[in-house]
Amino acid sequence: MKQITYLAFLLMFSTSISFAQTNAKLAQEYYNNGEFEKAATMYEKLVTEQGGNAYYFTKYLNCLTELEDYSTAEQALNKRIKAEPKNSEWYLEYGNLMEAQFKSEEAGVQYRKAISLLQPSQGKIDQLARKFAAIPNYDLAVETYEKGNKILKNPYQFSYQIADVYRRQGEVGKMITHYLNSLEATPSRMNIIQTYLQRYLAEEDFTTLKAELYERIQEKPDVNVYPQLLTWLFVQKKDFKNALRQVKAMDKRLDENGGRVFKLAANAKQEKDYEAAILAYDYILEEKGKTGAYYLEAKRQALTCKRLKITDGFAYSQEDLAGLEQEYLSFLEEFGRNKTTAAIVRELSQLYALYMNDLDKAIPLLEELINYPGIDRVTQARGKLDLGDSYLMKDEIWESTLLYSQVDKAFKDDIMGEEARYRNAKLSYFAGDFDWAQAQLSVLKAATSELISNDAIDLSVFIMDHYSLDTTATPMKMYAKAELLAFQNKFDQSFIMLDSIKMIYPEHGLLDDIYYAKSKVFQKKREYTKAADMLQRIIDNHAEEIRADNALFELGELYETHLDDKEKAKALYQKILMEHSGSTFAVEARKRFRALRGDGMQ
Repeated sequence: MKQITYLAFLLMFSTSISFAQTNAKLAQEYYNNGEFEKAATMYEKLVTEQGGNAYYFTKYLNCLTELEDYSTAEQALNKRIKAEPKNSEWYLEYGNLMEAQFKSEEAGVQYRKAISLLQPSQGKIDQLARKFAAIPNYDLAVETYEKGNKILKNPYQFSYQIADVYRRQGEVGKMITHYLNSLEATPSRMNIIQTYLQRYLAEEDFTTLKAELYERIQEKPDVNVYPQLLTWLFVQKKDFKNALRQVKAMDKRLDENGGRVFKLAANAKQEKDYEAAILAYDYILEEKGKTGAYYLEAKRQALTCKRLKITDGFAYSQEDLAGLEQEYLSFLEEFGRNKTTAAIVRELSQLYALYMNDLDKAIPLLEELINYPGIDRVTQARGKLDLGDSYLMKDEIWESTLLYSQVDKAFKDDIMGEEARYRNAKLSYFAGDFDWAQAQLSVLKAATSELISNDAIDLSVFIMDHYSLDTTATPMKMYAKAELLAFQNKFDQSFIMLDSIKMIYPEHGLLDDIYYAKSKVFQKKREYTKAADMLQRIIDNHAEEIRADNALFELGELYETHLDDKEKAKALYQKILMEHSGSTFAVEARKRFRALRGDGMQ
C-alpha cells in the first residue's frame, strides 16, 4: 500500500512538473509575441505554483512594465521585498521600475540599496553586477564589483570582470589596469588576456600598456607575469631585441635552463630577425655551457642564422663567406660528421654550392652525408635532392636525374616524392625536352603540395603558350638555358642569353618572360628597384600575357616587404582580385590585401 501511495505521489509530482514546463513555454511564447497581458497572467500563476520562483517573478514584472501597469508591479515588489528584505536583486528590479517611469532619483536610491545589501557571496555579487551591466549602467556594475572586492577581502577578486566592463565602455586605460590586476591574481589567464589585448587595443594603446608594464615591473620585480606579458608585447611588434632583454632577465632570476630564451630565438629566426636570434642563441651557449639542455641545438641554430643573415639576398662578401665556412668547420670538428650533425653538413654543402660556387667541395660532403650509418630516410632524401642540384649545376644531367628518381621511388606517395618529380620535370625543361617535361607536369598539377601544384601549372602553361609559337624551338631552348644559367648563379651569362633572344627573335612572345626572368635575378641580388622595374614593364606592356598575375603579385610583395610602400602593394593585390580572380595568387592576394587594409585588427 505504501508503495502504491509513493508511486501515485511520484506520478502527481512529475505531472505537475510537466504542466509547469508547458505553461512556462506558453508564457514565453506570449511574451515573445508581445501579448504581455496573457504572459503576465501565466507568469503570475507560475510564481504561485512554483513557490515564488525568482525567474518567473522577474518575467512577471517585465510584463507589467511593458503594460505600464506600474502600480501592480510596485505592489508585487513591495510584497517581495517585505518577504526578502536583504535580497539585493529586488531593489535592482525596483530601480528598473522607477527608470521605466523616468524617476531617475528614486531609481538611484533603489540601486544604492541593492549595492548596500551585498553579502559575501561571489556568485551573488557577480550576478548583481552583470544585471547592472545589462541595463546598461556600467558605473554601478563597476561599483558593485569594487564593493565585492572589499566584502570578500580580495582587491583583485573581480578585476577580470571590471576590465570587461571598462572594455565595453571604451575606457582603454582602465581596462588595461584591471586586466593586469587580474593577471597578477590569476596567472593562468595569460593566454586569454593576451587574446583580448590583441583584439581590442589600437596601435597607440600598446604604448600605454608598455608604460604600465614597465612601472609594475619596477614596483613588483618578483611578479613574473609582467615581464612575460611585456615580452609578448615586444614579440607582437617584432621587437625581438627588447623581448630578449626581458627573457634573459627572467632566465637569470628564475635560474631556468634557457628554454624561454630558446623559444624566443626560434620566433626571431622565423621572422628573419637573425641578429636577435643569434644574440639569443649565443646567450644560451655562454650562460648554460656545454652541459646545458639546449647547447647542441642552440649552436646549430646560431650557425644557421649566421648563414641566413649574410646569404639572404646575395648581399655578402667573400670574406663573409670564408668566415662562415670556418664556423661550420669548427662546429663539425667539435661534434663530428654523422647522422646527428647531418643538417649542418647539408648547410655547409649549400654554402659551397650556392654561394661560394665550389661544387668540388659541396658534392663530396653530400655523397658522404647520404651514406651516414643510421641516417633517417628523410634527411638522406633531402641530401640526395641537394646532390642532384649540385650535379645539375655542373651540367651532369644524368647524375641529377638518377638521384631525383631515387627519391621519387622511395617517396612515391609523399610530398618529398612530388618535389623529386618536379625537379626531374624542370631538368627536362632545362634540357629543352619540352614534350617530356609536359608529360611529367601534367601529373604534378594534382600534387598534394599546393606549392608544387602551382609551380607545375605555371611551368606547364608557360611551355604550352610559347612552344608552338614558332616552327623552331630554338627561342624556348635559349630561354630555358638562360634559366639554367641563373640557377647556376651565372647571372651575367644568363642575361646575355636573354638579350640574345630579344635581338634574334624580336617578334617572339617571350619578351614578358625575359623581363620576368631578369626580375628574379635582380631579387636574388637584392637589387629590388631594378626587379620592380622589370615587373612594372610586364604590367604596363604585357597585361594580357601569362606572366601578368605573377608580376602583379611579386611587385606587390616587393612594395610590401622591401620598397616600403604599403599603399602601392595594396593596390596591386586588389588589381589581382579585380582582373585575375582565377589566378593561383588570388587567395594569398586577398589575405594580404585585407591585412594591409586592417581587417580583423579590432
